Amino acid sequence: MGLGKKMTLAMTGIGLCLALPACQKAKEVAADAAGLPTDNNILFWTDEQRNKAFRMMDTLVPSNTISAGENIKSLETGAPLPMEYEMGGNVISVDDYMAQQRAAGIVILQDGKIRLEEYRMDFEADDRWTSFSVAKSLVSTLVGAAIKDGSIKSIDDPLTDYIPELAGSGYDGVTVQQLLTMTSGVRWNEDYGDPESDVAQFNNTKPVDGMDPIIVYMKTLENEAEPGTRWQYNTGETNLIGVLVAKATGKTISDYLSEKVWAPYGMSQDAEWLLNEGGKEIGGCCISATIRDYALFGQFAMNGGKIGEESIVPDGWFEKAGTKQADIDMPGRGYGYQWWTFDDGSYAGQGIFGQGIFIDPARKLVIASNGNWPSATPDAQKDQRIEFYRAVQAAVDTESAN
Repeated sequence: MGLGKKMTLAMTGIGLCLALPACQKAKEVAADAAGLPTDNNILFWTDEQRNKAFRMMDTLVPSNTISAGENIKSLETGAPLPMEYEMGGNVISVDDYMAQQRAAGIVILQDGKIRLEEYRMDFEADDRWTSFSVAKSLVSTLVGAAIKDGSIKSIDDPLTDYIPELAGSGYDGVTVQQLLTMTSGVRWNEDYGDPESDVAQFNNTKPVDGMDPIIVYMKTLENEAEPGTRWQYNTGETNLIGVLVAKATGKTISDYLSEKVWAPYGMSQDAEWLLNEGGKEIGGCCISATIRDYALFGQFAMNGGKIGEESIVPDGWFEKAGTKQADIDMPGRGYGYQWWTFDDGSYAGQGIFGQGIFIDPARKLVIASNGNWPSATPDAQKDQRIEFYRAVQAAVDTESAN
C-alpha cells in the first residue's frame, strides 16, 4: 500500500509532517469519524478539532508504545490545596482558571501526594493527552541515563562520535552538551508562520539510503556562530538528541524510556510516541500519556531520577539539567538541558497549546497540566500559567508558616 495522504501538523516547537503508512485507511477513518482533517495545518484547526485530536494523536498517527510495568505506583492523597488563588490582583477559582486556560486537567503533587486533581472538557484521569514539546525534557533525561549506563561517555564528547553522518556539517565540533542546551551555533529558522522555514520543512524529509530523515536534513545545515556562544531554540536538535540516544544505546527511545523510567517507576499506563516518516520517534515532540504520569515524571525528576535507592542518571544530573545553562535573554529565566529554568530553582517542561510540567524542588512541588490554548503560545495564557505556579507556591509557603 502506498503512503497515501499526509496529515501535516506544522506546529510551534515541532514542524511535524507525518505520513500515514500501512495503517493509513484505519487512521483516515478514525480522523473522519472525529471530524478531523487529514491534510490541514493544526495551527488552523478549530478549537473543537484540537480538543478531539489532542486526546487521540496516537490513533491518528503511527506511534511506538512506551510500555508501563505491572507494578503501578500508588499515590496517596494529601490535604487539599485551596480552590481559589490570588493572581494579578484578582481572586480566581480553580474552575475559572481552568476555563481561561482551556485546561483538560491539572494534577498537583507535593511531597509525592496528590494535593489537587481536576479534569474538564470530558477528559478523565485514565485518558491520554499529547505532550508536544514537553517530550524534549524526557528525551534529555535519556541522555543522562545513557551516560550512567556507559553508552554515552560524556556530555563533553563531540556529537559526531555518536552520529558520524554529521561529519563535515555544521555540527562538526558541537558537543553533546551544546546540543542539550541548544547552543550549537548552527543556522536554524524556527519561524512557524514561514512555510519555507527549517521547522516547517525538516520533518518532510524522507530517508535516503536507510539514513534517518532527521540526519538527512540536519546534515545540510551550516554553523553561523561559535558553538557554546549563542542560544537559539531548535526543535531539530532535540530530534537529533533522540537519534543520539538510539544510536548510543542500540534501542528505540520508546523502549529505552520504558526500560529506564516508565515501567520501573510505576507509571499508570502505557504511553505512545509518534513517529516520523522514517518510522522513528520524534524526539522533540509528541508523547501521549495521562496527566498523572506527566506529574509522576516530574516527581521522578525532582527526586534526582531515583528508582528506589538507585538513580538512573549520574549524581547531580537534574541539578544541572534544571538550572540555567544558557542565557535566553529573559530576566529570571534560562534554559537547561531541554528544561526551561527559573532563577528561584524551579524548572519546567513546556509544550504548545498549554502542556506543561512545573517542578519546584524547594517546596517538593510538581504541577502537571494539559490543555488547548486558543493558539500555540498566547501571551495571556502563558503569563497566567506562571502566575498560577507562583500562587500555588505562595499557598504552600503560607501553609508551612502556619
